[in-house]
Amino acid sequence: MFHMSMNKVTACLLLLLAPLYALQAQFKPGVSVYTQLPPDTAAVHFQSTSADISDELQAAINQLKKDKSFGVIFLPAGKYYISKTIYIPTAIRLIGYGKTRPIISLKKNSPGFQTEKPNDKGKAGYMFWFTSSVVEPGGNISDAGASTFYSALSNIDLQIEDGNPHAVALRTHFAQHSYVAHCNINIGKGKAGLFEIGNMIEDVQFYGGDYGIYTTKASPGWQFMMLDSYFENQRISAIKSQEAGFTIVRMQVKNAPSAIQVEHNYWEKIFMEDCRFENISGPAITLSNEGNANMQLNIRNLVCSKVPTLVRYPKADSVTKAPANVYAVKSYTYGLQMNDLKAIPAIQTSYDLQTLNTLPAIAAKDVPNLPAMTTWFNLKDGGAKGDGVTDDTKAIQQAIDQHAVIFVPSGSYRISETIQLKPNTVLIGLHPMATNFSLAENAPAFGGFGAPKAMVEAPQNGENIMTGIGLNTGASNYRAVACKWMAGPRSMMDDVKFIGGHGTIRPGVKTGWKWEERQGGPRGWGTFDNQWDTQYWSLWVTNNGGGIFKNIWSASTFATSGFYADKTSTVGKIYAMSVEHHVRNEVRFNQVSNWKVYALQLEEESVESSDCQPLELTNCNDMIFANLYMFRVIRVKTPFPYSVRTWDCNRVELLNVHNYSQVKYTTDNPLYDINSQTEIRPTEFARLMINATPKPSTTQPVQLLAKGFEFATGLTADSKGNVYFAEQRMKRVYKWDAQKQSLQLLAEFPWEPLSLGVDSQDNLLVVFRYNPQTGYLVNGVQEKFENPADARGTSFSGWGNSGFASLVYSINPNNPEESIRLLDYKPMAQQQVAKAYYPSNRWRDYHDFNIVSLNKNEHCWVAPDGKTIIPAAYDLARATSLVAAYPGKPLYAVDEYDKRTVKFDVDAKGYLSNLQYFAEKGDFNSIPDPLNSNVWVADGELYEFDANGNEVRMVPVPERPSSIVKVGRDVYITGRTGLYKTTIQ
Repeated sequence: MFHMSMNKVTACLLLLLAPLYALQAQFKPGVSVYTQLPPDTAAVHFQSTSADISDELQAAINQLKKDKSFGVIFLPAGKYYISKTIYIPTAIRLIGYGKTRPIISLKKNSPGFQTEKPNDKGKAGYMFWFTSSVVEPGGNISDAGASTFYSALSNIDLQIEDGNPHAVALRTHFAQHSYVAHCNINIGKGKAGLFEIGNMIEDVQFYGGDYGIYTTKASPGWQFMMLDSYFENQRISAIKSQEAGFTIVRMQVKNAPSAIQVEHNYWEKIFMEDCRFENISGPAITLSNEGNANMQLNIRNLVCSKVPTLVRYPKADSVTKAPANVYAVKSYTYGLQMNDLKAIPAIQTSYDLQTLNTLPAIAAKDVPNLPAMTTWFNLKDGGAKGDGVTDDTKAIQQAIDQHAVIFVPSGSYRISETIQLKPNTVLIGLHPMATNFSLAENAPAFGGFGAPKAMVEAPQNGENIMTGIGLNTGASNYRAVACKWMAGPRSMMDDVKFIGGHGTIRPGVKTGWKWEERQGGPRGWGTFDNQWDTQYWSLWVTNNGGGIFKNIWSASTFATSGFYADKTSTVGKIYAMSVEHHVRNEVRFNQVSNWKVYALQLEEESVESSDCQPLELTNCNDMIFANLYMFRVIRVKTPFPYSVRTWDCNRVELLNVHNYSQVKYTTDNPLYDINSQTEIRPTEFARLMINATPKPSTTQPVQLLAKGFEFATGLTADSKGNVYFAEQRMKRVYKWDAQKQSLQLLAEFPWEPLSLGVDSQDNLLVVFRYNPQTGYLVNGVQEKFENPADARGTSFSGWGNSGFASLVYSINPNNPEESIRLLDYKPMAQQQVAKAYYPSNRWRDYHDFNIVSLNKNEHCWVAPDGKTIIPAAYDLARATSLVAAYPGKPLYAVDEYDKRTVKFDVDAKGYLSNLQYFAEKGDFNSIPDPLNSNVWVADGELYEFDANGNEVRMVPVPERPSSIVKVGRDVYITGRTGLYKTTIQ
């Protein structure tokens, strides 16, 4: 549920300011990008003279999806009216054309838009709602999500007429290659222009409304790219957000109380560049969760006029005030910062504000316009068939040799040789799945051993544009490179999909492409895995290539890398690139300088890319990465050491970094610099500057006791000082013998150990994952397990993490094989409790940690001593260890998603209450120190806090701690690969 909190003071202020914003700006129709009908006979050409086109337009959309799975609907210029929500399913694009943009208007007083919808996520009604599948009349609505690709609305203006106060123009929770572009939205007295962001928007203007945009996080927690946007006359704020990862370039906000408000108690990662604020009466930007590494703000080149308060920090009740009536924000960074690789990470604010006499000119767009449609040559007029069978190489090359601007209609164009672009060649498609160039399998020119050979090659210093086209290298073409790009700074690649595996949508029965016949290997998303990682790179930028790379998705598992740039100092900019699912490497930059990379999203899948290195930079200089997101999917079962590896880089700046996974096997560290042997430990940070010569570091000695583990977790200790830990996937339990000072493999049972504890008699308690045994009947029915109610609220419970049970067994460490037994499962309220074990960390990415951690657990497992319990909770399935709750003493645990340690009271029955935020740090584990009443927190390094939550010191450790336990003055630590000990003086 989206939380839209607003205190009484703010509400009163808005009432006082209402007259100021009541006069709406004059709605300006947008300039049409497509001035005439694109010549694509495979598209649907919508025509209607009805007073209300709602049903006709919905029927046309649904029919196209059913017939072809994907495609384009063209809407001619004119004024159209709708009175109900129009649902746009996956891979359907609605594109307007004509000398003016078509306008779609929601009729006055349309049913369903007058009152708030309490059961709807956005509490609103929507003109257009992007969905994952077709919505039939009266049928279920499946919101767009992580697999909603290629959907779009472009070159159409939208208007909400009066009498629709709870109307929102667009709901857009879609994923890659989906967008809203060239769209002016007159919200008027409606609620907002857009709810639920996804992937990117470009050239969208918002007039009026309570909000221009209000949103939760994108699908599935990726960042969001926003180019060339305009907001005017919003009544509350231009943007209201939580966890959306706003990557904003060239935004203007005018005549509003606020530009950006981050929802209370949620974090946000905001990057802004070349923006402009005018007449913002309240704080322009309101943050939340200050002091937490997740909260990140970076501004570069913002100019302001009549913006008295730039940033408000509600928790500290402080603000950054304007230095003058007109001023420039050359830079502003708030969050966890490191000025070099060896710097101690620290939460801080740094900025450079400069007084101006007048407002400078609006920042110029760097995205080139498409050539006039009167110059477009239809490729099919040149003899190309696009049927997936005919070799169209000659027809395509001949068209390029004779025409500068070529429109490529829907179809699959088979090629057998490199397509050589001229320096001025422009290739225009409108849907990168419906329109593609494709190699046949085992194409002679692209097979066998040899140097990389490109399907499409852009020449050096070219001003080429390629947009809306997919490139498919097949599976069995060892030498293939989908595109070799050497074009210059005025070139652009936009909306290009590198086809192969994930994201491949099968055409309907009316669109039989031959290259689709060899798709669908044993795992259902590609050909056989022995052909993975057998080709060169999908996109290769080289020989001083550069320009704009916008809305790119590169996920062909057959390629070595999705993107490789080398040997270039030409200015390059990436706006929203998703590179995923490669076997060994996602993205490489080698000898590259003068590039800016905005909203680069990297994702590793479980089967093909568990061992994939997401990003590597070698000999790179003068680069910026803004809102860099690195993600390992929920199905991953093994850890990985580093998200980024660097060699000899200088002046490379990382801004707003997010390194995460729903599973505990996320990447250990976000960055490792090879030649300085430096690890960066914080998984979330606002700024890191990589310079050539890191300063020498000083480390506190930490003793290595044992190493060679895959992922060591679950530390606990008994009364004799013996320490125990486990490896889940390897199904091993270890004991560090305090007397012998040696390690032994204690147990290797066929059950996955999740975390460990001990009872008062030193019996070892093992929380383990139990998968139902196929064919094993319980009361005559196949054994099975349902997720408990508290599984809701964490996405970890989906995609392969259901259908199992988290159970607990005990063993006598002196005789584990003979003593193993399942603990009794009893009502918790009936137990006499001396100690209760809770999960050390919970990943609750639906933001319900504060609720779930205070649950009155109905049942628990009771240890052999009869007074140690483990309350039944779904989060035991993911926790890296257990923390002990003693009645009458405080318990400390980690909200892993929000990266904070919290404190609880413990009652006589072991129940938790009185949750208090303790420290804005927390990774996997936090434990009290009974010797001095302090608290130890593991968060990349080992931190000591006093009883009031003030940081006392940081103890560097050789690896990111996965679990900790204190025995006397010794703190034992498991990293991923080793067991360590440090003695606290």
